[in-house]
Amino acid sequence: MSDSLTDPATDPPLAASPLIGRPHARRLRDIYRSAGWPSQDLVEVELLSAGLVQQLHDSHGRMSLRVTEQGLALMARSLAGNRAALSSHQALEEQVARAMQRAGRIVWRGLALRAQVPCDAPAAGADAAQLEDADAPRPSRWCIAKPDVFSIRNTSVEAYLAPVVHEIKVRRSDLLSDLRNPAKRAAYLDVSSECWYVLGPDGHGRPIGSAEEIPPECGVMLAEGDPARPRLTVARPAPRRARTLPFGLWLALAKATPLPVLGDDDQALLSPCEDDPAASS
Repeated sequence: MSDSLTDPATDPPLAASPLIGRPHARRLRDIYRSAGWPSQDLVEVELLSAGLVQQLHDSHGRMSLRVTEQGLALMARSLAGNRAALSSHQALEEQVARAMQRAGRIVWRGLALRAQVPCDAPAAGADAAQLEDADAPRPSRWCIAKPDVFSIRNTSVEAYLAPVVHEIKVRRSDLLSDLRNPAKRAAYLDVSSECWYVLGPDGHGRPIGSAEEIPPECGVMLAEGDPARPRLTVARPAPRRARTLPFGLWLALAKATPLPVLGDDDQALLSPCEDDPAASS
């Protein structure tokens, strides 16, 4: 699946035909919002070559950049694509969250949780034997994990909470970027007993990835069929690990608001029982 923002079937060919992608769209937005000062890097060279920006010189010989009509058209297409992807992401996120609620879990969306991930370098002062030992203790660092869906069991027993993270992906490029970032997965694993990747459908109803592409420490759920209401299937179960919630994570959950449960059952609790004497009064 290409990350290009141009459609050969509908868009006119660009001069010199460089591969125009999201970095170029971001740079176009930066140029459009700014005074147009040049960066003089390779992204700018490709934008100039494609005719998406043009150079201007003032009376003092100073150069600036201006987005051309073709560049404005590409910005508009990029904005429309981003909105469509955001809408698809939100819909799939909502579907997963409701599925977790039906499984009897308490669900949060949009959390920011502190997590510890291992550093790449061994601990300072480690001897040669420790350097050769893959299981030797390594220093860790703090980072912020932002899972799309976070849930725990609705239980009063701490050992049974089973915190679970679901990470939603609806774009192939976003998935590949995540797979190149092991620290992000490590953060999700640090705050959960299970971590799942939920892969949304492309325009043809096929998942944007396969279970074989996802690291084995994570489970895989596929959204297949109608892109407007895909069917969720488990492609590979997530390995389960023992995990209790530290105080900092409890505090973050206490400050946040879980997703409200939709349904008529709560309203039914407000109705009087049939054998309630007050019902006939």
